[in-house]
Amino acid sequence: MDDRQQQQQRRQAAAQEPPPSVLTILFLLVAVIVIAATVLVPTSFSATGSPFSTLHQVPEGHVGVYWRGGALLKNITEPGYHLKLPIVTQFEPIQVTLQTDEVKDIPCGTKGGVMISFEKIEVVNRLRKEYVYETLLNYGVQYDKTWIYDKIHHEINQFCSAQTLQQVYIDMFDQIDEKMKDALQVDCTRYAPGIEIISVRVTKPTIPPIIRRNFEQMEEERTKALIAMERQKVAEKEAETQKKIALAEAEKNSQVSKILMEQKLMEKDSARKQQEIENQMYLAREKSLADADYYRMTREAEANKLKLTQEYLELKFIEAIANNTKMFFGDKVPNMIFDQRLLGNIMSDAAKGESI
Repeated sequence: MDDRQQQQQRRQAAAQEPPPSVLTILFLLVAVIVIAATVLVPTSFSATGSPFSTLHQVPEGHVGVYWRGGALLKNITEPGYHLKLPIVTQFEPIQVTLQTDEVKDIPCGTKGGVMISFEKIEVVNRLRKEYVYETLLNYGVQYDKTWIYDKIHHEINQFCSAQTLQQVYIDMFDQIDEKMKDALQVDCTRYAPGIEIISVRVTKPTIPPIIRRNFEQMEEERTKALIAMERQKVAEKEAETQKKIALAEAEKNSQVSKILMEQKLMEKDSARKQQEIENQMYLAREKSLADADYYRMTREAEANKLKLTQEYLELKFIEAIANNTKMFFGDKVPNMIFDQRLLGNIMSDAAKGESI
């Protein structure tokens, strides 16, 4: 009886225990689903921020940002694998390296009312890592739509409305890149300092075909004018070259003539100097001969003075008479001889008087 009573009591106690609650079953079911999702969901799918993934990947050049209940978390992760709460926490990779945003089909009207369109404008930009949280908190994940795409449209329209078609399409087209870069960077620096504008590349705008044809004709005429100017420059260069060649040739001939003239002058000068030397030699020789004659005649004169004595003169007189072969007859002969001796005495006296 005791055993039967105990078994009966046990059956009554088991019958009185409450069944498992519905919430417990649901919790177990959710846990099984989460575990299955964690194991079965591919890594590539979890990297996109699937709400069911726990393991996710942040690619290189990006950082991971998280939202919980729609609120942006300050926790920012580096590239690699990370864990998060499924369903509760959302994940998004944000690029922090250089990226190029292409803004396409931007219509604008010029100052003269002509509608043109920029097919594509490329903006090279970068979001600084230290400003990721602040930028996403203020402008969301699509921050570049506000500060690049929409801003480009605004700045292009502002620029076109203040310029003529000629200025936009021809004169100032090379300045649009820098103007757009400066305009974007000024506002980004003021309102979104995390966005850095590296460069802006603007393609040639599309204009109406008729106007484009006019511009093409203008460009053709300008090209022809430039070709004519270049030809003129070439002709001027050729003429200048010919002039330089002629001047060089004339200068060469002048130098040659100058050299020949100097050579002739040197020859003449050399001949003149040679003649002067010969003249000096001749004068010196003649002077020497004259001095010798003078000296000889002087010495002879001195010798003659010494010889002109009375006795010498009488001797000469007698010799002259003796050498005279003429015969004189008559009584006048002695007188003639006497007169001759008298003349000799007079001359002797005169010589003595001069010596005194």
